[in-house]
Amino acid sequence: MGTYKLIALDMDGTLLNEDKKISAENREAIEQATALGKIVMMSTGRGAISAMPYIEELGLTTPLVVVNGSEVWESPSKLHKRTLLSAETVRNLQKLAQEHDCWWWAYSVNGVFNRESEQLDLEEQEWLKFGYFTENPDKLQRIRTTVEGWGILEITNSHPSNIELNPLGISKASGLEMVCQLLGIQMSEVIAMGDSENDIAMIREAGLGVAMGNAQDEVKRIADITTLTNEEHGVAEVIRTYLLQA
Repeated sequence: MGTYKLIALDMDGTLLNEDKKISAENREAIEQATALGKIVMMSTGRGAISAMPYIEELGLTTPLVVVNGSEVWESPSKLHKRTLLSAETVRNLQKLAQEHDCWWWAYSVNGVFNRESEQLDLEEQEWLKFGYFTENPDKLQRIRTTVEGWGILEITNSHPSNIELNPLGISKASGLEMVCQLLGIQMSEVIAMGDSENDIAMIREAGLGVAMGNAQDEVKRIADITTLTNEEHGVAEVIRTYLLQA
């Protein structure tokens, strides 16, 4: 077991409980790790705007990987790198949603838009991520197969009923690698925790890849270990075991 210097946490389904709150147990463990000089950071599918209240609540000034790696922040106030989807790609993704009568949403630098966004001018926005949601698995699979055929997008999910799309090669892992370069540490010194398909790349590449007890089966299959669920403070459990004992 190496000495881990950084822990990268997915937010929804991992750090946050089902009420979208950070439990007292998780907060306390994060504070203890930070006090020991360990780096605790978020690596999330959320955009910076929706991640920031939690970062502030924890008092973190560490780097951030948001929108599945399309943005990497050196600190909560300093953007390091942003990778965009072209407006043309977003238009094609939107068209696909219309063809399949499927709910869609998309993150731009300015916020989140969805199927109900009136008079949306795609050209006016800088696009970071596109998503589909449907509880019809056949429809989801048809959309996924079409998009895979284009060969220009990174395809994951953050829930079994959705698909998330980023520029090809962009993932939480690519974001985390960039953070490691900024901090002068190795991926082998990183713990990564998550519950969904968009966490697989970073869980696979980290020194210790951790699946939540509530994770999708595919995530558990590739992780080094599976911990407790997000309702059982799995994050605190891993921090106590691997960061506070070292």
